[in-house]
Amino acid sequence: MNPKVDHYLINGCGRCPHYQTPACKVHPWFGLLVQLREYLLESGLTEEFKWSQPCYTLNGKNVVILTAFKDFACLAFFKGSLMKDLETRLICPGEHSRHGRQLRWTSLVQINKDRDVIMEYLAEAIRVEKAGLQVSPSPPISDVPAELQAAFKEDPPFEEAFYTLTPGRQRGYIIFFSQAKQSQTRLNRIDKYRSHILAGLGMQDTYRLSLKKYN
Repeated sequence: MNPKVDHYLINGCGRCPHYQTPACKVHPWFGLLVQLREYLLESGLTEEFKWSQPCYTLNGKNVVILTAFKDFACLAFFKGSLMKDLETRLICPGEHSRHGRQLRWTSLVQINKDRDVIMEYLAEAIRVEKAGLQVSPSPPISDVPAELQAAFKEDPPFEEAFYTLTPGRQRGYIIFFSQAKQSQTRLNRIDKYRSHILAGLGMQDTYRLSLKKYN
């Protein structure tokens, strides 16, 4: 067991301003995440901590992330598109997500009920990794700035959070980031709004929150 995961479960991920506050999206799903963690440890995967979240690996290769969003707790499989969807439960997180797939829950009762199903999916993810199956590289998306694509490559959970946003929110960020003429300015904008994207907020949402702050 990785002590950093214990810290994550108690304090949150630290990827947005709600770290160590009741508003952190990790806290409402604490019991669900703890139970899912037990299944992950039982699967034989190695528990690591990457991108400020519990990540489970096989021989150093990323297999699945344990994470929480505003509306659910989930297991996010890196090569989900290559897995056999045994119970037709895998969810594509966003319109442009090509390979990542999720299993989602909002109830601890359901997670306990799904134990055997969860273990089957974990075994399938391990099978895919042991077989050395590789996902095809994503083609470049013309309207997504190169700096944002690079950020996605370095931080898959950030990409997943971005494509979980509504298409309108995605477009708003892409337009804003792309308007900057200098690459460094685009990088600065992405870094500035990373925590908002991880919190599920769009450009207009952040503006409305700023108005509330000063009114």
